[in-house]
Amino acid sequence: MHEVSIIQEVVAAIAARSGDARITVVRLEIGKLSGVVADAVRFCFDLVAEGTVVEGARLVIEEPAGRVLCRDCAAEYEAESLVVLCPACGSAYAEVLSGRELRIRSVEVSPSCAVPAVAPRTP
Repeated sequence: MHEVSIIQEVVAAIAARSGDARITVVRLEIGKLSGVVADAVRFCFDLVAEGTVVEGARLVIEEPAGRVLCRDCAAEYEAESLVVLCPACGSAYAEVLSGRELRIRSVEVSPSCAVPAVAPRTP
């Protein structure tokens, strides 16, 4: 299950950039054609985050569908997996246009860890 190593890298990247700030929400984008199983990511997220600044954070995953272009008939269609035949002509000769995304969309930090506003200086 390569999802564990992917989440280890995600948690490490977030921890490296957040310092001691407590993370409350992690938003990921995992395309349907990325080869990463979102349910497996959800399963291992809490275990991997344990003992880090990400521990206890809520995980939100967006799963955009894949868009595919048939190279035989130029039809464009949505795909939920990489093993799909063109609905227009039945060809398997296709180009993936989108759906392979695997990225950290955003991270929310606990308000108690936010940098306080600095009062303007008076001359």
